[in-house]
Amino acid sequence: MTTNRQRGGMRGVFLVAAELSRLDYNVALTARNAAGADLMVFSEDTAKAYSIEVKTNSKRANFWLVGEKALKVSSGSHFYVLVNISSPKDRGDLFEFYVVPSGVVARKTVVQQRATSTWYSFSLKHAEPYRDKWSQLGEK
Repeated sequence: MTTNRQRGGMRGVFLVAAELSRLDYNVALTARNAAGADLMVFSEDTAKAYSIEVKTNSKRANFWLVGEKALKVSSGSHFYVLVNISSPKDRGDLFEFYVVPSGVVARKTVVQQRATSTWYSFSLKHAEPYRDKWSQLGEK
């Protein structure tokens, strides 16, 4: 059975894929069990490829949970697209996209030990400079 959290995550993946398509990027979804990449973006001649991991907040928040592996993954061809979805009354859903290099996520992820778990989070403050920075994904 699919949980609300899984549906929210999938919604973010499809929103990012739709936005990339709107911006004329070539995009493909990976298999859902692919570790670390939800989407692949290809240059027109397929000479370059970028992997994207999508993290989604179904309500606007000031951080994203990114997982422990975010501390270790740092590649010039791997990006996180962090999505905030908000639903102001009478305006429909609004979407914020932050295209953050994996190296930045690796350096700026905060580790917080909780009573029964460990949280790995990336803050909106560090994401802000990367809002709508799709051009980092190379030529369309």
